[in-house]
Amino acid sequence: MKKVIEKRKDIAFFIKMYPLPMHKGAYEKSKTIVCEKSLALLEDAFAKKTLPAPKCQTTALDDNIKLAEKLGIRGTPAMILPNGLVIPGYKDADSIIALIDKSP
Repeated sequence: MKKVIEKRKDIAFFIKMYPLPMHKGAYEKSKTIVCEKSLALLEDAFAKKTLPAPKCQTTALDDNIKLAEKLGIRGTPAMILPNGLVIPGYKDADSIIALIDKSP
């Protein structure tokens, strides 16, 4: 995402936390990130740093899990383009830009 944003200031990402059950502690980590609305904590999670306990109650993660099921998303990363097309898996910055540019 960072590389896409460096190349294209007109592209924005809306991040939805989707903790997979196979990742131990992912739900609580995701809840902390959502509660704090913190990209820095998201980066810390990817760096395998310890995150504090969540400080709020939220249904956002459960809502995201239900949405993912409805859309057929089973893994991460996954992108939903402006035209609604779901793109599963990792894509490099140039591929993401090309997909967005081709999207009506």
